[in-house]
Amino acid sequence: MAKIEKILVANRGEIALRAIRTIKEMGKKAIAVYSTADKDALYLQYADASICIGGPKSADSYLNVPAIISAAEISGCDAIFPGYGFLSENQDFVEICGLHGIKFIGPSVDSMVLMSDKSKAKEVMKKAGVPVIEGSDGALSSIAEARELAKKIGYPVIVKASAGGGGRGMRVVEKEQDLEVSYLSAESEALSAFGDGTLYMEKFIKNPRHIEVQVMGDSHGNAIHIGERDCSLQRRHQKLIEESPAVILDATTRANLHEVAIKAVKFIGYENAGTFEFLLDSDKNFYFMEMNTRLQVEHCVSEMVSGVDIIEWMIRVAEGETLPEQKEITLKGHSIECRITAEDPVKFIPSPGKVTKYIAPGGRNVRIDSHLYQNYVIPSHYDSMIGKLIVWGEDRERAIAKMHEALAELQIEGVATVRDFHIKMMENPDFVSNQFDTNYLSKY
Repeated sequence: MAKIEKILVANRGEIALRAIRTIKEMGKKAIAVYSTADKDALYLQYADASICIGGPKSADSYLNVPAIISAAEISGCDAIFPGYGFLSENQDFVEICGLHGIKFIGPSVDSMVLMSDKSKAKEVMKKAGVPVIEGSDGALSSIAEARELAKKIGYPVIVKASAGGGGRGMRVVEKEQDLEVSYLSAESEALSAFGDGTLYMEKFIKNPRHIEVQVMGDSHGNAIHIGERDCSLQRRHQKLIEESPAVILDATTRANLHEVAIKAVKFIGYENAGTFEFLLDSDKNFYFMEMNTRLQVEHCVSEMVSGVDIIEWMIRVAEGETLPEQKEITLKGHSIECRITAEDPVKFIPSPGKVTKYIAPGGRNVRIDSHLYQNYVIPSHYDSMIGKLIVWGEDRERAIAKMHEALAELQIEGVATVRDFHIKMMENPDFVSNQFDTNYLSKY
């Protein structure tokens, strides 16, 4: 496969800047695209060229496939890096890239199809020998079927959107009389969010931990993992703090988890970066939840404990390179990531506007991925995440102390941010002692 020389970054904000840095470090050209709302974005200054692709609405710009393909062709790009969100898991977009002779830096359409429908993905994982949660065999056809299955597996159950993500189209049902309302509510939300109201059902695991494994596969049939991440601290199914490694795991469970993830990669012939997400119950049993066929927001903590640049390897795999052997991936220390969003730190209500002051933290093993600068105006049209603060320490205790100090140094004025929430979490006895689960914040 030919070397990639020029890459269009089909995204915005911190991930666009993050990708541009790696692309240029590799000696390649980086082309940025932007909406009219992002005309003053920082990442545009570091790209080799930038092209406006439409108006502020995502549908007019970052989801505008004809405009993005045109930008790639006009600028002479031979590849597109999608980042996460927007078109990163859009199968039609991947096919269109191929028809135009542009390499999509990510998995194949076949892999996306296999994993995109979460109910079907569960069936595939069963065949691969991966533990799955008891539930429906594929999509539910009716409320009546859901009622019969719930009786069989026992309450509580959870109904989920097959095409879902981010907690949308998802309802926990504690008792039979709540099933119909929850089913219809989840169906309506899924239809609105994804254009697909298909639902499936699983046994609901109370107070689980959310553990995921970063994997990569290449075009030669090789597969590696880059450790696991604990993403259990969530609010309304949205991750807020991520860590690597997951210290809740013992050595045997961790080894089994990694082995299962590698087995799954090879079973589906997966190529490029991906993440297998699992739920861990109170007895340390883990169950497949879903696979994200793209880069994750929290990939940074895996990079910090491994020294691997995941985006660089995504590009190298797309060029046909062979992955390093697993024994060459050394994991050490502990990394924590806090997502910094422009939101009220108590109610988590978005707070777009002008940043009147911005001072980034520094120091050894402190990393901030952000597109902020003083006087930057955060637009109201997109996700409220404005950066990720990541630290590395010799162990979890040192990493927490380092994160606390880094958060104290971080200064953002003019808009509300969740910085103070994260400071409180670094002081929270339950967080410090690792005594929390995915439902922890819902109690407060």
